[in-house]
Amino acid sequence: MTAIRYELIKTCKQTGARLGRVHTPHGSFETPVFMPVGTQATVKTMSPEELTDMGAGIILSNTYHLWLRPGEDIIEEAGGLHKFMNWDGSILTDSGGFQVFSLSDLRRIEEEGVHFRNHISGEKLFLSPEKAMHIQNSLGSDIMMAFDECPPYPAEHKYMKNSVERTSRWAERCLEAHKRPHDQGLFGIVQGGEYEDLRKQSAKDLTSLDFPGYAIGGLSVGEPKDVMNRVLEFTTPLLPDEKPRYLMGVGSPDSLIDGAIRGIDMFDCVLPTRIARNGTLMTSEGRLVVRNAKYARDFSPIDPNCDCYTCKNYTRAYVRHLIKTDETFGLRLTSYHNLYFLVKLMEQVRQAIREDRLGDFREEFFEQYGFNKPNAKNF
Repeated sequence: MTAIRYELIKTCKQTGARLGRVHTPHGSFETPVFMPVGTQATVKTMSPEELTDMGAGIILSNTYHLWLRPGEDIIEEAGGLHKFMNWDGSILTDSGGFQVFSLSDLRRIEEEGVHFRNHISGEKLFLSPEKAMHIQNSLGSDIMMAFDECPPYPAEHKYMKNSVERTSRWAERCLEAHKRPHDQGLFGIVQGGEYEDLRKQSAKDLTSLDFPGYAIGGLSVGEPKDVMNRVLEFTTPLLPDEKPRYLMGVGSPDSLIDGAIRGIDMFDCVLPTRIARNGTLMTSEGRLVVRNAKYARDFSPIDPNCDCYTCKNYTRAYVRHLIKTDETFGLRLTSYHNLYFLVKLMEQVRQAIREDRLGDFREEFFEQYGFNKPNAKNF
């Protein structure tokens, strides 16, 4: 038995989106799903109990950051990441590759791996496919990610072709180095930028290796939304129907819906907690910046259509006051609301798939949210 198993429940007749369930060693969750990001073994300002209460069945943690602090050996000694952070649901860990390429200006890619500098101390470090597997095996996550190169956007075809071929070779090395396939599923990552021929090459290489799941990487890195959707339209059909599909780093409400319509099962992003710390909130009627002066005497909830803890108990005026005065409780309230909003949005998406009306739901949501308006503000 594989550690990760995908179960197809229903396909939406209107859009082709799929409702499914992913089974892991630490429980199952329905898809399409948004995964809150707990970069350093914690979803910022949130307790595991709060995440469970709002319906989050899986969270993401970061290999690179946990490798640097506290170190994978300490987490392994604690009994693994689940015990270390007191989370009994599913955990996905990324490979650390994105951080190597995004946080370090001084890096050198070679066939063996990547030389770079610790973004905190400046210490010279080296990360390879084998090292990324060792760290994730020590962490004990349910889903691990293969180590890949994260190319910039835009990138020339020649550069991207070399990158895709290297990522495929690294994927083979990851499979060989993976020590716990019985209780940790390893996903391959399809790269190729906006180039259809390279996405096809990458998908062919990786599906031949028979990973238990596949991610689409290299999107949400600065490209326009229509480019992302176009890439998904020709990439998702290249992936096996019987395995989960994960779009990395995507978390805006419109992209979650559009991704689900294009066959994506899993999403993650730091967006909801990052913008929450600046007082920006997702609501059923669009983007709300609670820091703005017009909310100083607004004693209504953040979102009158939301039943989260924040909206049931506190006003815009109070939350604004907390954010303006840098009170930690304010960050907790805004983070809770944004995460709750996305978790519940995906529940609505799944229900719309059950009812064969995800296309209608998209139009209704976009209209209410304001995405259809000229110069609509997104995140």
